[in-house]
Amino acid sequence: MRYVKRIFSLIGILFIAIWLNFSCSSKDKENFSEIKWKQKVEKTKTKDLYASHYIDGKYFSPWMKMKDKNFLEVLEWKLFYKTSFTKKEKEFLPKVFPDTLKRISQTRENFILWIGHNTFLIRIDGIYWMTDPIFSKRALLPSRLTPPALTLKEFNSIVKNVNVLISHNHYDHLDHSSIKQLPKNSTLVVPKGLKEFVMAMDQKNVREMDWWEELKIDKDSKLICLPAQHWSMRIGQGINESLWASYLLITPSVTIYFGGDSGYFKGFKEIGRKYPEIDYAFMATTAYHPRWFMHYQHMNIPEAIQGFEDLNARFFIPTQWGTFPLGSEPPGFPGFDLARHIAKNQLDSSKFKIMNIGEILLIE
Repeated sequence: MRYVKRIFSLIGILFIAIWLNFSCSSKDKENFSEIKWKQKVEKTKTKDLYASHYIDGKYFSPWMKMKDKNFLEVLEWKLFYKTSFTKKEKEFLPKVFPDTLKRISQTRENFILWIGHNTFLIRIDGIYWMTDPIFSKRALLPSRLTPPALTLKEFNSIVKNVNVLISHNHYDHLDHSSIKQLPKNSTLVVPKGLKEFVMAMDQKNVREMDWWEELKIDKDSKLICLPAQHWSMRIGQGINESLWASYLLITPSVTIYFGGDSGYFKGFKEIGRKYPEIDYAFMATTAYHPRWFMHYQHMNIPEAIQGFEDLNARFFIPTQWGTFPLGSEPPGFPGFDLARHIAKNQLDSSKFKIMNIGEILLIE
């Protein structure tokens, strides 16, 4: 009987803690303002993008540190805050094109292929690049609603050597099973703090990079590791023990910005200033509801478009939508929201490449 009482006592304490935390988080919700958030971003200093961002074993964004979120806050978001969506918004998902392997084999031009989520396969002058590979059914817990455009077995049958860009260590971006099954002579580029972690996934050719560091690919091409506004954590690695990043790939044929995962920050404007003539900008459009909880680490559609305009890039490719349920919005909602925003604001739709899974976009 006394054990039963203890269990109920612990449950009571947990609910009290959740309620106290709920009250505190409710203030964040009530006080959140898009205008105030924009003003806060504007107050940040561009020079801090180049400042030291590692201390006492932890990485951080020196222009604006992220407010710590504890388990109870996450629990409170999941349990108590729901956002309403229409039937169309709930049901919208990207199409899944068939016969991807065959279509790749028949394509001779440089191309971008959306495999799903933040996983893209890019071929430039015969060299293959892949971003944040995840072919697994789950990203730890969330399950896919749309399949990857091709299997790893199919991929390995045509690609024997691929350069892989990893943005950070969250499970939907760094998938152990997928990394382990990539070709063994692949080259993986990871942010600081992830080299040994990824090498343990049966990959030996791993290059670790810090923000603003450049890696020469050949005499005409280079890869630049750049800042992003995010965070890191997973089992085996504590909060912010490894860095998060975006990348810029500059080749004679095309310049591609891979934004990784990021909230809106002044870094987009600085990157656009320092590296003009970006052709394709891969912009994160994911998990931005509820805004009071997600605004620091994830952009809503207006912010993603503003970041694209800051970069002064030619084309916008939305990423990380249509696969996993991660925020309070339906997985396909960001694609729907982006298309609606473009139409409503009469933007030039030719600049926005809202791809379907398995779609092959020829590089212009």
